[in-house]
Amino acid sequence: MNNKAKKALPPVDEWLKEAKAHPMASQVGMYLIHNGVVRETPKAQVRQGLDDGSTVKGMEFAYDAAKVDEVIAETYNMEGIFYIKVWLNKGQLEVGDDIMYVLIGGDIRPHVIDALQFLVGKIKNECVTEIEQK
Repeated sequence: MNNKAKKALPPVDEWLKEAKAHPMASQVGMYLIHNGVVRETPKAQVRQGLDDGSTVKGMEFAYDAAKVDEVIAETYNMEGIFYIKVWLNKGQLEVGDDIMYVLIGGDIRPHVIDALQFLVGKIKNECVTEIEQK
């Protein structure tokens, strides 16, 4: 498979229709969608305040699908979470390209926000490889 090829973007409107037709949809009071995007500002600058004057030109992105599945299963064990869908890009990405989409449906806002933060954090910290190109 060509590692340079980006994946086609997910149809988020279809994701929501699918989620609302899911057997657990009657339990859901909120859906949150996260869209991670390649930014020009380096991660070290944004996260740690380390500004070396560089800018990001692109990113090589990969992920471990089995680990992502494990983290999704772990997130389903959180209180009030009934629906999760994740899409991750791959290969050579440019500034402005989509890295990931995550949709979470749950009973109340605090549960859904906590689950989204947990899931995206675990994916970013445990499941993906991001190599910034400056």
